[in-house]
Amino acid sequence: MDEKSIFEKVRDREIPADIIYEDELCICFNDIAPQAPMHALLVPKKRIQRIGLASTSDSEILGHMMIKIPEITEFLGIAKSGYRLVINNGEDGGETVPHLHIHILGGRPLLWPPG
Repeated sequence: MDEKSIFEKVRDREIPADIIYEDELCICFNDIAPQAPMHALLVPKKRIQRIGLASTSDSEILGHMMIKIPEITEFLGIAKSGYRLVINNGEDGGETVPHLHIHILGGRPLLWPPG
């Protein structure tokens, strides 16, 4: 895990991103391959490889991110109509970047099961 993840490069402004929200613990930006009209990624600034590897020392960051979601979705205009949160964990879970992130999807009805 020595090489920076793509999300760490966004955090450090080494690659561009359309940043929606940022504070000392997390950053949120639009997904470059959106799966819904509104598709943002909420990422902890600290690299937590995946939710399955989070520890109790990550509780403050994880709780903070969850509390920020209503504010972010209000800004995105999807708070009232509804949205879906997705966290992929591991290869079978669809994880492609080894840095925990929450997908925030909305802007259209989302089907179930998701796929």
